[in-house]
Amino acid sequence: MEISYEDFRKVKIHVGTVKAVEENKKARKPALALEIDFGIGIGMKKTSAQITDYYNMNNLIEKQVIAVCNFPTKNIAGSESEVLVLGAMEKDGKVVLIHPSKIVANGLEII
Repeated sequence: MEISYEDFRKVKIHVGTVKAVEENKKARKPALALEIDFGIGIGMKKTSAQITDYYNMNNLIEKQVIAVCNFPTKNIAGSESEVLVLGAMEKDGKVVLIHPSKIVANGLEII
């Protein structure tokens, strides 16, 4: 299904830095609850992500990630999810997070 460029421009995708990570114990599948700093204008946002194959509380702190920031807030396994962190899914279902190739300002828009 094709979308127009105007439809794509409605999706607000930004860079943020992970500031806090904890296990989402209420999730059916292993998941991490993240707090991400998207800088001035967007601020701190929370999400829950099933990314435990490659990521944990130690290797995510201060990691920059890319996320969709204009979805409505959703309750995922008792955890408030305000953004959708983007990743590539391998054939076996493991998720590899998408991130900038160098450190950039939090809140930078992906275009």
